[in-house]
Amino acid sequence: MGASLSNLTEGTNGTAMGPGLGDIPESCVACVFTYLTPPEICNLARLNRAFRGAASSDSVWEKKLPSNYQDLLELMPPERYKNLSKKDIFALLSHAIPFDDGNKEVWLDRVTGRVCMAISAKGMAITGIDDRRYWNWVSTEESRWIKLQICWNGTFGKLFHVVAYLQQIWWFEVDGVVKFPLPADVYTLSFRLHLGKFSKRLGRRVSSFEHTHGWHLKPVTFELSTSDGQLTSCEHYLDDTEQDYENGNHKRGCWIDYKVGEFIVGHSEPATEVRFSMKQIACTHSKGGLCVDSVFIIPTDIRERKRRGILK
Repeated sequence: MGASLSNLTEGTNGTAMGPGLGDIPESCVACVFTYLTPPEICNLARLNRAFRGAASSDSVWEKKLPSNYQDLLELMPPERYKNLSKKDIFALLSHAIPFDDGNKEVWLDRVTGRVCMAISAKGMAITGIDDRRYWNWVSTEESRWIKLQICWNGTFGKLFHVVAYLQQIWWFEVDGVVKFPLPADVYTLSFRLHLGKFSKRLGRRVSSFEHTHGWHLKPVTFELSTSDGQLTSCEHYLDDTEQDYENGNHKRGCWIDYKVGEFIVGHSEPATEVRFSMKQIACTHSKGGLCVDSVFIIPTDIRERKRRGILK
C-alpha cells in the first residue's frame, strides 16, 4: 500500500506524474484526519509534507481530546504542558497521571482518546491490612502498571509496585472510593485478583497455593455505587468448587478481572464519586491465599474490545 500511495505522488524516476496526494490541500487532509484514530493519523503523517502538517494540526487533535482534558492537565505541574501543541498534549495524557498521593492513576486510551482510571490496592481500605498475621505487601513485576505506564516526568512510575497478599482472615472486606470529573460515557468497574502467591524460580514463574482456601465455600459480594444514585452488585466464587488436580484449576495461578458492573456518566461536572467494595464476611470459615492488585474503571466498549483482541 505504501508503494502505491507513493506512486500517486511521484513517477518511477522520481519525476512528477501530475496531481497526486501531495497536491491535496493540507486543510482537506486535516478534515479527513478528524475521522481517523490517533495511530492512523500518525501512520499517514509519513506520506508527505501536507499529511505531516495536517497530522500536527491543533484542529485535528482538539477533537481527539476529551472535553475536560484540562482537568487531567491540572493534575500535573503547569511547566509540563505549558506551550504544548494539542498533539503533544494528547501524547502526554496517554501516559499515566498519578493523583491522590500516587495511589490512583488516570490516562487517555491511545486509540480512542477516552478516559481510563485505576486505583492501586494501596489506595483502598482493606480490613486488617496493618496486621502481618493476615496481610502482607508483596513486591512484584506482575502489577501491570509497571509495564504499561510511565509517569508524567518521563520516568517509570514507582506506583503499583506491590500487591496486597492475604494469608488468612475471617472477615474479608476491601473498600474504595474515587471522585473525579469523568467525561460523559458508560464505564465498567472491575477488580484484578489472583488466587495463590507467585514468584520466580530459575527464571520460571511458579505459584504457591499454600494459603489458598475458603473461596469455594461462599461467593464474594462485589458492589459499586455512584454519587447520583446508581447501584449495582454481583457475586463471584473466586475458586472452583471442585478442583481438577489432573487438568488444573483455571481460576488459580492467573490474574482475573472480575467485573463488578457498569455506570453512566452524563456530564463531567459535578465530579462523579464512585464507591466500590468486595467482601466475604461470613465468619463461619476463614479464607486466604489471594492477591489484590487494583481496580479499573474503563469505558465499557473499550474493555470488551480489548478482551476480544480487537483493540490493542
